[in-house]
Amino acid sequence: MKRYNAAVIIILVTIMSYLQPQALAQSEGAQSSNAATTIPDNTSIGSDLTIREVEDLLQLHNKARAEVGVGPLMWSQKLAIYAQEWADHLASTQCRLEHRPHADKWKQEYGENLFMGTVGYYGVADAVKAWESEKVYYSGETLNASNWNASGHYTQVVWKNTKEVGCAKAECKGNIIVMCNYDPPGNVFGQKPY
Repeated sequence: MKRYNAAVIIILVTIMSYLQPQALAQSEGAQSSNAATTIPDNTSIGSDLTIREVEDLLQLHNKARAEVGVGPLMWSQKLAIYAQEWADHLASTQCRLEHRPHADKWKQEYGENLFMGTVGYYGVADAVKAWESEKVYYSGETLNASNWNASGHYTQVVWKNTKEVGCAKAECKGNIIVMCNYDPPGNVFGQKPY
């Protein structure tokens, strides 16, 4: 009986070693085809992010959006370039978070989320996770001047009318700055995000 069990184990190990590379290749192919639907092959990223970082940013944004029933965001090279310009500015000046000034702060051209953390400890995915963690402060009410502050990053991530996102990163003084811009912008007072 022991010989039979040993033979079965050898056959199973052989089958598993054969199937495992195929399953991995299929899994990687699925990830590649997923990436192709969110970032067209002919699209430049537009910022200092890697393809993997862009995929992570999109996946995390779109997961949060799916949880509340709104459609996925698409990557925008234009927004990524816009975000990279401001992230580079922040890194080259005082190395602190500051929103881009707008001529009319009540009519912003794009939505904007910012994050800063220690290089090597935090990455771009941590930015989206931090913004999404604010969902505990949002109770589904219409946004106004008194309630949006605690959850404004989260509500921008899941804003139903937002269709595109472009993000960037920059480093300064041992920190990473992560910035995302959104079009159309969210956090419109008098409206709900979803």
